[in-house]
Amino acid sequence: MENPDKKTVRHLKVTCYDTDVAHYLKPGAFMDLAQEIAYISADSLGFGYDDLQRYGTAWVLSRMHIIFPEMPRWKDEVELQTWHKGFEGPFYVRDFRLLGPDGAPAVLATSSWLIIDVATRRLLRREHLEGKLPLDTECRDSALDTPCGKVVMPSAGIERAGEHKVAYSDVDIIGHTNNAKYVVWAMDCLDFDTLATRRVRSIRINFNKETRVGETVELFRAPVADGWMVEGRVDGHSAFCAEILF
Repeated sequence: MENPDKKTVRHLKVTCYDTDVAHYLKPGAFMDLAQEIAYISADSLGFGYDDLQRYGTAWVLSRMHIIFPEMPRWKDEVELQTWHKGFEGPFYVRDFRLLGPDGAPAVLATSSWLIIDVATRRLLRREHLEGKLPLDTECRDSALDTPCGKVVMPSAGIERAGEHKVAYSDVDIIGHTNNAKYVVWAMDCLDFDTLATRRVRSIRINFNKETRVGETVELFRAPVADGWMVEGRVDGHSAFCAEILF
């Protein structure tokens, strides 16, 4: 439903297939939930998927920062909120807040979006939407005050962590790898025992280059204080880079 404060809200129950061996919500599952409510919100405000398709364009996620104050658990009844904050530089900024059963913040996130020409796959300047977006739809509340910045691999300690060939289950409605899959790949580069016993505190991720069916993404990781950096590369070029902290 749409609230007078311009936030879109959904009430959900954490499912078994979205949780890990410790019964906590998986970060990739939160990305799925965030993506769906973002589409719902944009549709309700007049600049959703179908609206942009009329101009041959689409939203693509460029950057995201997520923190997990209290990771939700299986069967928890939660409230997921989203709202858009307008433009910040070249980016369209959208925030998310997931409230746990006690009403306290369980997940807080901010995301930065760009627009592409679907046919050419080229990024378009924000001016492309001038006159096309409904006015007075912004909400200036902040889940996180600062948009996600640039995430880059350190210069030392990098090791190969595997590879992934993009396939049917990775691809979304735009025809490229779904943003949540990059978080899944990054998490799978880390030690299972660590993920099973320690809670993720923060994820920052940059989506640098789209990947498509048949491409092989080489995965690399490097240790940092309290966590890991993970990067996926195609033909030597960064497709994504993520920082995962515990």
